Amino acid sequence: MSTTSGNGAVNYRNGTHRSSLRTQPSSSSSQKPSVKSKSVLRKSSPAALGGSKSGSGADAGVPGRVRVAVRLRPRNGEEMIADADFADCVELQPELKRLKLRKNNWDTDTFEFDEVLTEYASQKRVYEVVAKPVVEGVLDGYNGTIMAYGQTGTGKTYTLGQLGEEDVADRGIMVRAMEDILAEVSLETDSISVSYMQLYMETVQDLLDPSNDNIAIVEDPKSGDVSLPGATLVEIRDQQSFLELLQLGEAHRFAANTKLNTESSRSHAILMVNVRRSLKSSESNGNSHMNKSLKPPVVRKGKLVVVDLAGSERINKSGSEGHTLEEAKSINLSLSALGKCINALAENSSHVPFRDSKLTRLLRDSFGGTARTSLVITIGPSPRHRGETTSTIMFGQRAMKVENMVKLKEEFDYKSLSRRLEVQLDNLIEENERQQKAFVDEVERITVEAHNQIAEAESRYANALEEEKQRYQNDYMESIKKLEENWSKNQKKLAAERLALGEKNGLDITSNGNRSIAPAIEEVSELKKLLQKEAQSKMAAEEEVNRLKQQLTELKKVEVSGNSEIMRLHKMLENETQQKEKLEGEIATLHSQLLQLSLTADETRRNLEQHGSEKTSGALRLPQIQDPGNAEKPPVARLFEQVGLQKILSLLEADDADVRIHAVKVVANLAAEEANQQQIVEAGGLTSLLMLLKNTEDETIHRVAAGAIANLAMNETNQELIMDQGGIGLLASTAANAEDPQTLRMVAGAIANLCGNDKLQTKLRSEGGIAALLGMVRCGHPDVLAQVARGIANFAKCESRASTQGTKRGKSLLIEDGALSWIVQNAKTETAAIRRHIELALCHLAQHEGNAKEMVKEGAIWELVRISRDCSREDIRSLAHRTLTSSPTFLTELRRLRVDIR
Repeated sequence: MSTTSGNGAVNYRNGTHRSSLRTQPSSSSSQKPSVKSKSVLRKSSPAALGGSKSGSGADAGVPGRVRVAVRLRPRNGEEMIADADFADCVELQPELKRLKLRKNNWDTDTFEFDEVLTEYASQKRVYEVVAKPVVEGVLDGYNGTIMAYGQTGTGKTYTLGQLGEEDVADRGIMVRAMEDILAEVSLETDSISVSYMQLYMETVQDLLDPSNDNIAIVEDPKSGDVSLPGATLVEIRDQQSFLELLQLGEAHRFAANTKLNTESSRSHAILMVNVRRSLKSSESNGNSHMNKSLKPPVVRKGKLVVVDLAGSERINKSGSEGHTLEEAKSINLSLSALGKCINALAENSSHVPFRDSKLTRLLRDSFGGTARTSLVITIGPSPRHRGETTSTIMFGQRAMKVENMVKLKEEFDYKSLSRRLEVQLDNLIEENERQQKAFVDEVERITVEAHNQIAEAESRYANALEEEKQRYQNDYMESIKKLEENWSKNQKKLAAERLALGEKNGLDITSNGNRSIAPAIEEVSELKKLLQKEAQSKMAAEEEVNRLKQQLTELKKVEVSGNSEIMRLHKMLENETQQKEKLEGEIATLHSQLLQLSLTADETRRNLEQHGSEKTSGALRLPQIQDPGNAEKPPVARLFEQVGLQKILSLLEADDADVRIHAVKVVANLAAEEANQQQIVEAGGLTSLLMLLKNTEDETIHRVAAGAIANLAMNETNQELIMDQGGIGLLASTAANAEDPQTLRMVAGAIANLCGNDKLQTKLRSEGGIAALLGMVRCGHPDVLAQVARGIANFAKCESRASTQGTKRGKSLLIEDGALSWIVQNAKTETAAIRRHIELALCHLAQHEGNAKEMVKEGAIWELVRISRDCSREDIRSLAHRTLTSSPTFLTELRRLRVDIR
């Protein structure tokens, strides 16, 4: 900043010229870091507003500091008339990147910025110099912030959030940034998710889900990272869906008509874009295929935060009053806290008051953190608002002195590697099973074929031998028969001749007998020849038999060879069986690891419960070991990645009771993390948990299963699945039979989460959900009562919303079930968590006029009066006061009792 006197001399108030702000970039900033670890810290040396992509270059700015641009809004219609006789209070010198602020006609202050944008600067020009370098850094794995600051009505929302529906040239930074991101990423391997919130009256509200109106800010105690786990996260696949998301968010954002702006934003809007990109690793060193498959892919995670701050305003100029005045006070307080943090960072103070406001807590990474930040300050030309313009310019000057440490968020995607290896393992197991089946089938085929060939050869041999034997036997018998017939004939003939000769001649038969026997001898010799022939035939038959025996021996040798081949195949089969047994042993080892890790998780849960690590004021969630930055992953997470969810869920049906108990504890710990809930439901985990409630009587299983169901019930889709599968009846039955306060706390937490769904009100009540909640008050334990009160508050809120929309008629279901008397009795309890939920329930019930008479009868009106006066929370106190003053029944009763609630 400089002061120009009348004689033309220039005095710089910050004690330096623009050139004195420039420093030479360090040698380390010109080198790209090696990607060896999960994160790399580096000083950025931006080459343009917001920094260059690589974080190196010849920029002369302060490395890593916040970059600031100033944009001038043109005069509006009112200013053209009211300020027609006055010159603009600012003079821009964009070529010198300077701005002159006129104090009077002869004295000006000069300021320098990273970029000076005139009233004629196009939206594209603004995006190119302010936002595009930050968006490129986000695509490379850095966090980035783009923020607009200025007086109300100076064009912050136009610069950032203009949709360009009528003229595409009017598109703002949000729309153009998403266009560039979608153009650079691959939707097959990369992902983009968006959250859209507003900070209204010091509460973080979800613009995509208005019922989610009090999102908690979570800070990592080690790294200091800030996250909003309760915000709605929407995955973006195309530009049209993003535009619809912005339209939905803008419709829910608070705005009001003031003297300075007809559409004045009454909240700070925060758009968070999470970009997750997978890098293709170059394999140039000739590694083996196995080494390539075992190398995890590299993932870069960048987060872009676009903040449209509500405009600062002076009450006497804006004319705010009533609730609008309260909004203005909240806006100015949060902007004041932001200014204090900027001052502390600019002066290198040892203490920066980030915790003074939720706005500064959310922007902790943007100023003095690890993000690359660009700030655009918007100003108007009117001399009537010179004070506000001066304040805005000084804010930008101080922000330029803030330095950040840019951090590259790069890590190995072990989950993706685990999934890929698991798929490969399943494929190898299936291929091995197919090969083993084919091998066994081939062995059986060869064995059957060999047996068939042997049986066929034996059959042929036996048949041939039998036929040959039968033929020779028939020939032999025929020959014997012929010989016997011939011998008989010869004997008869010889006897007849001898008798005839003896009777006739009386000759000596002996002497003549030799002559008569001669023919017989000849015939005997013929018979001998025939016998010799038969013997020769027999020898030939024996030779044929020997030949057949040789063939049979050869066939037996073939059989032996086949048997040896079968033995070899059996040996190979035994080896395969041994490998299978080895795999089964490894699976058994993994089962034992599962049991051990389950015991570890259970012990951790008990320790956390002993030390009071979690109260019941919020939605019920089981303890889960967090994964800090670069530290080793918790045992349950390692088990989830190594073993797989399906194998863990299969143990829920194990015969061993201890295995079943430890498995449900592991599932419960996994369900405590939102990233695992959808996978658990898709894999059938929700059904398995409900079956455990139905089929088991073990108190431990009931407690842990109910806690897991409570975590899953935080999702609206899961709530409908739980109701469709009869979950509320099972939870009610479990509550009726349980005595352990911790089991009742888990069941009450699950039912309380279901009570927050508008679509399930009637069904929840008809299936005994409200009765189960009221029945659990018998326990008297504060944690159980807190969950009961939370469920009643959620149910009453849904009924109040339904009555406002005109879909609810008649008296509240809670009052019909007798819950009002318990609410009134416990409205003054000492336990803060119970009291807060009961106060909310009373306020929501009182908003429906149909409940007013019953509440007056039960004495609830006195509690509403007490809440409107003494409640520690301003929002509840204001809600109670507004409810009492808007109800005719309550006003009549208060006048009758002469109670003043002003």
